[in-house]
Amino acid sequence: MKRLGHLAIIAHDMGVIFGFLALITLVPLIVALVFREWEMIIPMGSVPVIFLSFGFLISKVPKKAYPPSLSVALVAVALTWFLVALVGAVPFTLALNIPWTDGIFESMSGWTDTGITVMTSLDKMPKTLIFWRSFTQWLGGIGVIAFGIAMLSRSGLSQSQLYRSEGRSEELMPNVVSTGRRIWVIYVVLTLLSIGLILFSGVALWDAVNLAMVSISTGGFSPHDGGMGYYDNIILDFLLIPVMIAGALPFKVYFITSRERFRKLFKNPVLRLILALTLVASSIVILNLYLFNHYTLVDAARFGGFSTVSGLTSTGLQNSSFQWVPLPIIIIMLLMLIGGSSGSTSGGIKVDRILLGYEGLIWWFKRLFVRGSVMIPFKHEGRNIPVRISELELSKNMLIILLYLLTVFIAVILALHLAPTQLEIHEVTFEVISAVGNNGMGYGYVTAASPMSVKWLFIFVMWIGRLEIIPVLILVMGLIRGFEPK
Repeated sequence: MKRLGHLAIIAHDMGVIFGFLALITLVPLIVALVFREWEMIIPMGSVPVIFLSFGFLISKVPKKAYPPSLSVALVAVALTWFLVALVGAVPFTLALNIPWTDGIFESMSGWTDTGITVMTSLDKMPKTLIFWRSFTQWLGGIGVIAFGIAMLSRSGLSQSQLYRSEGRSEELMPNVVSTGRRIWVIYVVLTLLSIGLILFSGVALWDAVNLAMVSISTGGFSPHDGGMGYYDNIILDFLLIPVMIAGALPFKVYFITSRERFRKLFKNPVLRLILALTLVASSIVILNLYLFNHYTLVDAARFGGFSTVSGLTSTGLQNSSFQWVPLPIIIIMLLMLIGGSSGSTSGGIKVDRILLGYEGLIWWFKRLFVRGSVMIPFKHEGRNIPVRISELELSKNMLIILLYLLTVFIAVILALHLAPTQLEIHEVTFEVISAVGNNGMGYGYVTAASPMSVKWLFIFVMWIGRLEIIPVLILVMGLIRGFEPK
């Protein structure tokens, strides 16, 4: 059977997921009604109509009773995310009369939780569109596939393949539907708690809701042109730090906490590494800003601590112009590339992969210094892993890390050739890493005035980074070589 024919195996489930997306995207219409922005009814109402139409058509594809292959699920997820970004561009394009490229860029940046924007005059933009930007990040943080699966009433092989193809592997409950629902409960509770915490800074409820959505989702869209500088609120900056960290932690941590197993909470190596990176990196950045950038200690802590956490968690909220000495910039660049943890809303390579790579390196060196037939077991999370499985998983882990680095290298070369810029090469690299890691901080390399070629480069880079490269790579290989098995 042709590989395109395999897509029919999961077409029904994909159609159902689009149907649920049509339902959830009705929410911004409530904002339009509350603020009486009647001109937004058609642009915003087009989104659920398009999703519902796609869902109906796809679900009518004759279902084939074959188990789906992983490659088919990967291709389906890659196509779904790109299609979702195209549909998400409709309100921007219709309401603001901007080019489709700008609308697709903003939509892709929203759904992928990147936060780079090409929008201007946010303070004059309809509140419905401001909410739509934040809402796409909030939905994208948890994953469009994870959302659809959480709404299903049954769990099957195709849902499991789709769920894992989106870059999610956490297993909180016996099946992916139950896991998806539990994750959504945790996510909503965290969002509500974040809104309450942000309100203590004195900002308005509207801003608190939007900031909470883009912070807990580690998205980074600001509801104002001035970004975090619009508020100039030191209390808000410090209150957002725990919200950003909360979004970057694995949902498994909250599940353990909810089951009252507090002793095991801080035994999680990923949690400990994230907290250690936050503490050490923040201390170095703050010290450098205080000693070499002539900041006061309070300002160094405010700008350095906030930017470090925003970089590591891939949130992308920015309260500084980054006119700093090189070392803090290099540290934040590395943190953006690493990102938060797997099973969270963060982007980047993920702390889990860095930790696994380190453990694999230590294991490899230990094997070099033993005699002949002595077997050194590979230990991960306190368990001995069989050698064959260890070598396979470590190889896959290092392959993804290598692909991330290769993507950054190629994208930087393309960016430098597509558009001349007065920015230094390290500043362009910073922007590319920000896009690949779905972060959003930067020096303003990509703006509304950027060439279309640069915008499309970053659209693809954000898409590739959000899906952790492999699904897009499988799709491209299929388009080049054909979808028939060789």
